[in-house]
Amino acid sequence: MRASDIMTTSIITASPDMSVRHAAGTMVFAGISGMPVVDEAGRLLGMITEGDLMHRAEIGTGVKQRAWWLEMVASTTELASQYVKEHARKVRDVMTTDVTTITESCPVGDIAELLERRRIKRVPVMRDGKVVGVVSRSNLIRALVTMAPEVPTAAENGDHAIREDVLAAMEGQPWAIARENVIVENGVVHLWGPVVGAEEGNAIRVAAENAPGVKDVIAHFGRPPAA
Repeated sequence: MRASDIMTTSIITASPDMSVRHAAGTMVFAGISGMPVVDEAGRLLGMITEGDLMHRAEIGTGVKQRAWWLEMVASTTELASQYVKEHARKVRDVMTTDVTTITESCPVGDIAELLERRRIKRVPVMRDGKVVGVVSRSNLIRALVTMAPEVPTAAENGDHAIREDVLAAMEGQPWAIARENVIVENGVVHLWGPVVGAEEGNAIRVAAENAPGVKDVIAHFGRPPAA
């Protein structure tokens, strides 16, 4: 699955000359928390988000007076930038210009990693220098809901097949348990073996639960396999 499969193509954008108040209103009424800023030719200039509008003088959310020693170590450039963010009237002055972008062929897994690593909620999708879509965290969640395959029922998978799938899911993992410690009876997976930590135990359980046809998973850690 790639960006082109899940991206939003009905894009709401802002212009650099749009007022901050107009931009805020657009986001509120459209139910979005950010939008690309583009010029008349459709070229991406930046992003305007809720985070860019958090500290504003009009509503009393500007950065409060800092301790005198912090004022001394803060550079003139930093203080000037802070003032502009709090008082500027145009989007061009408050938008974020260091924007991460992706292409339509970007794999969904890479997008999720990018959003987490950059601590951002959305990323513009580019084609020939222009924005053709936006992928947000909500797009990823919708993909999970609409495209996750259904798990086959136990009737479609015998106990042997279920056991092999459970073992395959754990293969190569440092927390995997030995083959002989996985027993399946009538679709119920029994996990045996030595005492394991909570996280390792959860990983083993989840691997078993995701195997097609599993009815239930019962852990017996700390006990020898049943004879």
